[in-house]
Amino acid sequence: MMLLQPLYSLYEWYISRNLDKTKMPKHVAIIMDGNRRYSKIQGNMNAIEGHRRGVDTLENVLEWCIDLGIDIVTVYAFSTENFNRTEKEVSDLMDLFVESFLSISTNKKIHKNKVRLKAVGKLDLFPEKVRDAIKNAEESTKEYKDRLVNIAMGYDGRVEIVDAFKKIARDVKKGKIDPDDITEELINNNLYTAGLEDPNLVIRTSGEERLSGFLLWQSSYSELYFTDSLWPELRKVDFLRAIRSYTERQRRFGR
Repeated sequence: MMLLQPLYSLYEWYISRNLDKTKMPKHVAIIMDGNRRYSKIQGNMNAIEGHRRGVDTLENVLEWCIDLGIDIVTVYAFSTENFNRTEKEVSDLMDLFVESFLSISTNKKIHKNKVRLKAVGKLDLFPEKVRDAIKNAEESTKEYKDRLVNIAMGYDGRVEIVDAFKKIARDVKKGKIDPDDITEELINNNLYTAGLEDPNLVIRTSGEERLSGFLLWQSSYSELYFTDSLWPELRKVDFLRAIRSYTERQRRFGR
């Protein structure tokens, strides 16, 4: 592996050098899949250690995005269905969320690069300690405008759309809006990601080729990229390949 590292570094340089900077995505969304499979492959590794390695990968990816000028990153961290995992794994993940969010408030790289963090989803499903840690991270970065990282937690795309329509229906019932006033823009403004640009590129790791309910409304015109790499072992060269694939595509938007 040590012998391959110089080759990977050279390949990274080659891809980066040849990226069309005029076609870079502004918003990249990522389904971070493969943490548990990674821990199983290691043989004697606990599932939570695979998730912990995944947090390290996320930190790397955010650095790569900053270097490439990608301003918005949205990651799928925890779906509503993930609550059905074993009690121990869910408990360990809650502790990891607390640890990770609290570390953001003192993370020098986050503050140096003026990255604002926002959690989106049904946050009321999480224990108070997790919600408090999220609030701490959001408060410590709320003034930043340069870059944004969205962490989708307790998230399900269908539930998000249903919740948006419930809010709109309540406003119709109250007479605040007329049914004929319902537009795509109005629906957008009632999603968990209200006011956010749609992702240009959605990346999923681990070889699975589906969205699994991630940003169903927002990704209608997103480019999709699937890689076999498990999330904890994602390399910069893997990420650069995804960005290169995006820049080489002709985006027609139905035209």
